Amino acid sequence: MQDFADFSTALAVLASAAGCGLLMGIERERRKGAGPDRALAGVRSFTLAAIGGATAALTGIPALMAVGAALVAALTVVAYARDRSGDPGVTTEIALLLAYLIGVTCARDQLLAAALAVVVTGLMALRDTLHQFANQWLQPGEVRSGLILAALALLVYPLAPDTPLWQGVLNPQVMVRLVIVLLVIQSLAHVAKRLMQARHALALSALASGFVSSTATIASLGMEVRTGHSAPRAHAGAAVLSCVATMVQIAVVAATVQPQWLARLWLPALVGGCVAAAMGWWSGRGTAHRLASAPSAEAAPGVLPDAPMFKLRDALIIAALLTGIQVGVHLLTAWLGDAGMLAGALLAALADVHAATAAVLVRGGPDSAAGPAIASALMAALLVHACSKCAVALASGGWRYALAVAPGIVAHTLAFVGVFALQ
Repeated sequence: MQDFADFSTALAVLASAAGCGLLMGIERERRKGAGPDRALAGVRSFTLAAIGGATAALTGIPALMAVGAALVAALTVVAYARDRSGDPGVTTEIALLLAYLIGVTCARDQLLAAALAVVVTGLMALRDTLHQFANQWLQPGEVRSGLILAALALLVYPLAPDTPLWQGVLNPQVMVRLVIVLLVIQSLAHVAKRLMQARHALALSALASGFVSSTATIASLGMEVRTGHSAPRAHAGAAVLSCVATMVQIAVVAATVQPQWLARLWLPALVGGCVAAAMGWWSGRGTAHRLASAPSAEAAPGVLPDAPMFKLRDALIIAALLTGIQVGVHLLTAWLGDAGMLAGALLAALADVHAATAAVLVRGGPDSAAGPAIASALMAALLVHACSKCAVALASGGWRYALAVAPGIVAHTLAFVGVFALQ
């Protein structure tokens, strides 16, 4: 019985390796070509390489596996040296060596081997798409932004200390994580603007700017209205859409600063965001596309001038503001207790509701002794922030613009507060 079980296991390993090799080989066979310029390997070579790796692994002899890998590597080097085609790439050669290694992996973890085979085959099949994306669609500014974001996420974040520097606040890793989250949000907004049609430029621009500062977006749109060249209704719709970013960032800040609050905040943020989106669309329907900036003659629809995906300086300023306000609220709370926390949150909300959110949520979780006071401070901060936005709209765009913006701001804020209070 033991011998039969071992035989069945070996057959399963070999069958898995053969399947992985066939999957990769079929894709290469379609691109292999014919005649003297044909590529190194096709469906048979890949299948045999994968089965060979599985066989070597089943023997349990490390030297045999190493010899097999060396033989496949040598074959790929010779084939590349003799390649006379017009496109002497090394994709097939590397893939053949990977097929052997995937065969070896089948003896240890068939699921992992199958996943690797699918990923490798997908990369080979999407050659033209990936080349077009890298050479034509992706812009230099986006490449630089991607490198900065990768360096922060893969190098800076793991090395940042995960210990508060002062009385439970000023955690370096939390601050770096907050910067990364802000940059990711800006990047997603940038990509959305690239993918959407040009007639949505006004709404998308307002939504993307809202992730930096919804209040500043409302003021900027209001000043355009005050010049007389823009209709209050269309710009008011875009201004209300920027509040969707406010709702999203409240949930993001909660998940970053105090994840325990996310369970209570995601539904109010979702409802508030949906209300803001609906009222923004309703206010700007039928006019936003006529006021959107037309694409330049040189650019195709949906293509923006070369620009970074995010503004690192803005993200750093916001993170510094959030951290500074956290410290201020902590000092007020230590001095005046819950009253100090409420006062600090209201003062912070006049400038930025995300700062107020971070400042109060960092004080503790929803089940802590300070939980009810934190919830009250957060709701009060949102109401004060809504009043602040309405005042900014009036000052920047006049009473017609303010009357068009205020219903959306008040409605989505009350929706958030109402759902949050009923939980």
